Formats: sequence, C-alpha cells, structure tokens
Amino acid sequence: MQTTIVKWGNSQGIRIPKVFLSNLQITENDMVEIKLENDKIIIEKSNTKKHKTTKERLADFYGVNSGKKHIQQEELDWGKPAGKEIW
Repeated sequence: MQTTIVKWGNSQGIRIPKVFLSNLQITENDMVEIKLENDKIIIEKSNTKKHKTTKERLADFYGVNSGKKHIQQEELDWGKPAGKEIW
C-alpha cells in the first residue's frame, strides 16, 4: 500500500489504515514505540500503561506504604487583602 507524507503543524505525518490498527489491536490514544532500523520506520504497540491510578501516583510520590500517610494541611496567612478581594 502506498500513502503520502502530509504536513501536520510543524511536522509531517501519515495516516495508518484502520484495518492495520485493528489487526494489531491498537486503538486511538494508545502509546506506541517508533524506531528507525536499517532505513525502516518500525511502529510497535507500547507496553506502557496509559494512566496511573491515584494510588499508584501516591505510591510513586511517598513510597510503597503511601496508604498509611496522611497529608497535614494548615492554613496559610497570605497577608491583608491588596485589592478588591471578597473574604
């Protein structure tokens, strides 16, 4: 199959037929890996997860036992109003 390189913003792009993506089980917004090997462009489905859960993000931030930590919030004094703020 032949296709054309087209301008896409400041880059160039190609359209990949839906049947190709369906056969590879790639859907819209899936992550893919792009490689250049022996004058060929290779596109593969990435094994990376799309999104982390909140629990996973907190574990990354605090460490493994993030469920036992609680964030202590305190009120901050920003000073007196400087404009037409309504408090």
